[in-house]
Amino acid sequence: MLLAIFFAACVLFGLGYHFYGGFVERRLEVNKEEQTPAHTMRDGVDYDPAPELVLFGHHFSAIAGSGPIVGPVVAGLAFGWGPALLWILIGCIFMGSVYDYSSLIASVRNQGKSLGEIARDFLGGFSYKIFLAFLMIVLFYILIVFVDLTAATFAPPVKEAETQGGIVAMASLIYIGLAVAFGLALKRSGLSAGKLSLVFVPLVFVAIWVSLYIPLMPETVAAKTGMNPHFVWTVVLLIYCAVASVLPVWILLQPRDFLSSFLLYACLVGGALGLLAVGVTGKYSIQYPVFTGFNDPDLGPIFPILFVTIACGAISGFHGLVATGTTSKQLNKISEARPIAYGGMLMEGVLAVLALATVMILTQNPGMPPTTLFASGLGSFMSALGMNSLVVSAFALLAVSTFLLTSLDAGTRLTRFIVQELFGISNTLLNRSICSFAIVAVPAAAIFLAPGDQPLWKLIWPAFGATNQLLAALGLFFLFLWRRKSGKSTFFISIPMVIMFVITIAAMVQLVVKSCVTNSNWAVGAVCGLLLVMTLAILFDALRKMFQGNKKN
Repeated sequence: MLLAIFFAACVLFGLGYHFYGGFVERRLEVNKEEQTPAHTMRDGVDYDPAPELVLFGHHFSAIAGSGPIVGPVVAGLAFGWGPALLWILIGCIFMGSVYDYSSLIASVRNQGKSLGEIARDFLGGFSYKIFLAFLMIVLFYILIVFVDLTAATFAPPVKEAETQGGIVAMASLIYIGLAVAFGLALKRSGLSAGKLSLVFVPLVFVAIWVSLYIPLMPETVAAKTGMNPHFVWTVVLLIYCAVASVLPVWILLQPRDFLSSFLLYACLVGGALGLLAVGVTGKYSIQYPVFTGFNDPDLGPIFPILFVTIACGAISGFHGLVATGTTSKQLNKISEARPIAYGGMLMEGVLAVLALATVMILTQNPGMPPTTLFASGLGSFMSALGMNSLVVSAFALLAVSTFLLTSLDAGTRLTRFIVQELFGISNTLLNRSICSFAIVAVPAAAIFLAPGDQPLWKLIWPAFGATNQLLAALGLFFLFLWRRKSGKSTFFISIPMVIMFVITIAAMVQLVVKSCVTNSNWAVGAVCGLLLVMTLAILFDALRKMFQGNKKN
């Protein structure tokens, strides 16, 4: 049954790509002769054409992060795997993939402009500034959650997971060095990415093997620095974000994301083979309830919380920022947009289903972090192939940490774009550096000043999910206006748009009430309330401008 569900989901994703993806491509009137900004505006820093496989690796790694793992695991444990699976399938095929693909095409046809710049055509000056501020808050949420999660992966709060954390920390450091070497070789040697990958991809797995013998254990970090290892890793990660986000994309971003995509492919293939072995041997079966109830005592009611908890596993506003912020500036041919954007979201759906499968084999909620649960579950699946579960778990955690690093780098770079746009800051190296270090100061303050013992990522995850989904609704709204302005069909965008606005506004209202009244979590409640007011102001101004235009015509 477990095997049948996973492969049925993969078949549905494949059919969705072929039929509905093709339908959306025809609606968008993609012309293979169209020039892309990577060529027409090439500057060698942000605008630089990348081979299709390299760009797919960047895009997929940037959008994946921990969202398609954490969201499905948390939602599956709370409400049962059945509702979570249905939303992943429906959301990915008909909403998330459409949003990602349409965003990329819209940006390519607007000189590689970001989602914020595209929105400018439909907003007044003040509401445009509000939208940029909205984007900044969303990206700060992402940076806070992913920095805290990555630091917790390297320095786990659970004693039993410290060995895995040390292995992943060392492997991640070696991996970054390999990525820079790969980028330099790709730029200077004249060899193709495919040929170089024959050398560098095996070296990534060698890095994992080496790290098994020389792990960078949390106690070692504490002994060398005299500080809490979680604090140390948080500082290191924030500095990494600031530095990586100002480097030319070919030095680190493109090669690292290309290599990290192979980690994901290995996770997916290994997980699929493990599930196949489980299906043949019967070693594991579905134990967790398909449905646990309409209300979770911690999260709240299934509507709307299930949808915003799964977040990136079905549709994500952050994906639109990546598609319009970095991917559109590196797209070599417009014909490559569908496999990269629509296909990338469906691939993320496969990862979400695999993460959900690790919940299905549980008898009860184990109370461990979602990333650790995913790694442990993957180890269980692949142990049916005779593989060492500890090695597999460490490998899975490395894959998760590389996706987190990718999202951190891309998120910081995108935030820098918005800050420079909002305040009119020129794009010199000095200005980029100052902006990036100022940006990482915000998540640093949030993490270091957070009250209580509960992990910060866990405290704000529902708000992060709702905010991220609200951005998706706004992104779909601007895509709707973009299509409507040119007199093109909009229903394949407007239907997901309405659904997402209903879900996210309901979630934000509930979070404001719960945070301020029930939990006394005033900071989260205030931010959610502010974002809700900002959203309504943006909608009002855009609709007012649209109706005024109709009257003039």
